[in-house]
Amino acid sequence: MTAAPVTADTSSDLPPGYDPALYNADLAPVPAARRDWSWVNMATVWMGMVHNIVVYEAASGLMALGFSAWECLEIVAVAYAVLFVAMWFNARAGTKYGIPFCVLIRSAFGPYGAQIPVVLRGFCAVFWFSVQAYAAAQAVDAVMSTLSGAWAGMTASFLGMQARTWVAMAIVWALHAWIVSHGVHRIRNFELVAGPLVIVVGLLATIWGLHVGHGLGPLFAQPSRLHGMAFWSTFAMGVTGMIGLWATFAVNIPDLSRFVKSERDQVVGQAIGLPVTALVFTPMGIITTSATIILFGHPIWNPVDLLLALNYPVVTILGGATLVLATLSVNVVANIMPASYDLVNLMPRRLDFHRAARLVLVLGVFFMPWLWFNQADSIYRVLDLIGGMLGPVTGIMLADFYVVRKQALDVAALYRLDGRYAGRKGWNPPALVAFAAGGGLASIGHVVPGLEGLNAVSWFIGVAIGGGVYLALSRRQGQDMWNGADDTASLPSTAS
Repeated sequence: MTAAPVTADTSSDLPPGYDPALYNADLAPVPAARRDWSWVNMATVWMGMVHNIVVYEAASGLMALGFSAWECLEIVAVAYAVLFVAMWFNARAGTKYGIPFCVLIRSAFGPYGAQIPVVLRGFCAVFWFSVQAYAAAQAVDAVMSTLSGAWAGMTASFLGMQARTWVAMAIVWALHAWIVSHGVHRIRNFELVAGPLVIVVGLLATIWGLHVGHGLGPLFAQPSRLHGMAFWSTFAMGVTGMIGLWATFAVNIPDLSRFVKSERDQVVGQAIGLPVTALVFTPMGIITTSATIILFGHPIWNPVDLLLALNYPVVTILGGATLVLATLSVNVVANIMPASYDLVNLMPRRLDFHRAARLVLVLGVFFMPWLWFNQADSIYRVLDLIGGMLGPVTGIMLADFYVVRKQALDVAALYRLDGRYAGRKGWNPPALVAFAAGGGLASIGHVVPGLEGLNAVSWFIGVAIGGGVYLALSRRQGQDMWNGADDTASLPSTAS
C-alpha cells in the first residue's frame, strides 16, 4: 500500500484554532487509516539501521578496551535491551496519537521551549548524515579506483578534496535524494528490501570467515584482560557507549512509530529489529575480522580497507555496493527523516517534508565532512556532549507522558500557542530546568577533571536526573498538567 506524497500545507487546510506556526500537513497526526506499517516494516527499518559501518566497528573498540569477544556480546545484549525498553515506552505516544517527536515534545517543553531539544536533535541528525554519507562516498571511491584507472587518475583537488571524491559524493547524495523523493512511504518500502538484503550479505561474509578461520577464529579465542572493579567500570562505560550510538534516536522514535498499525506491531518490530539484529550482527563482524588476522596477520575492522586488501573485483563490487546500501539504509531513517521533521517544525509555513529533506542534503555538504572525517576524537567529543544533553530529554519525555499526563494528551492543544501546554508564554520552566540539570550532570565528566568516571553512566544520569527533576518541579508548580487530559480530544482531519 503506497500513499500519495504529501504536499505543502496551505492556510485553507489549517484546522480551526490551530496556529500556523505550529502546524502543517507533515506535522499533523496520522489518522488510524493511514497507519499502515506492520511489525515487519518496523523490524526491517531497524535492521537497516543497526547493521552499519559504525556498529560494525564498535566491536573493535570494545575489544581494544580489553574485553573478550563473548564479553562484547554481553555488552551489546545489555545495551540494546536498555535501548529497546526506552524506545518501546517512548514510541507509545507516537503509535497512540500519530504525532512526531517535534510535536510530542511540546507537551513537556511548551511550543517555544520545544525548539531547544528539536534543534539539538536536528543538528546531530544532519551531522551524522554528512559523516555517514561521506563514508559511503569513500566506499564508492575505493571501489571505482580499484576497477577503473581513469577514475583513479582524477587527482585534481577542490576545497581540500580530490575530484573523484566529489563525483563519488554526488552519486551518494543523489541516491539519498532518490530514496526520500516520495516521502516516508518510499523509505518504508526501501527498508523492506535493504534491511534483510544487508543481513544476507553479512551472512555470506560470516560463512567466508568461518571457512577461513576453520571455526569462530582467533578473536573468539582471545581472553579478557579485565578483572574485578576494572571489568565492571569498563563494562558500564561500554554499555553507555553502545547506548550513545542510538541515544539521539531514542528521543525521536515517535517519528517512526506514528506510522505503525498498533502497539503490538511497534513492540514486536522493535524487539526483532533492535536487540535481536544487534546480537546477530555483532558476531558477524567479529568472525569476519578474525578471518583477516589469518589472511593478513592483523585485524582489519574497516570494511572498505578489507575490500581493498582482498583485491577481488567481484567481491569489491558486491561489498562496496553493500556498504553503500547499508549507509543509505541507516541514513534515510536515522538522520534525514528526523532532521526533515525538525526543519519542518521550525518553518512549517515554508517547508514540507520533501523540501526539508532536500535542505538536509544541502546542509550536509556545508558541514564539510571531509575536513572532520579524520578527526574522530573531535567528532565524538562534540557529539558526546550533545548526545549527553539528549539523555535528559528522554527522561523528561517519559516522565511527562507516563506520570504527568497519565498517557492522555489533548492533541489539538499541541498545535496552539495558548493551549494547556503553553507554559509561560510558550516556555515550560520545569522542563527547561530539568533539561539543564540533567544535561549538565551527564556531561560534566567531559569538562571537569576528576569526574571522568561519570562518563561511564552519563546517559543513565541524564535520563534519571532529567525525569526526576521534571517531576519534582512540575508537582511543585502545581500545574493543571497533573490532572491529565482527555485522550479523545478531536484530531485534525488533515492526514500527514
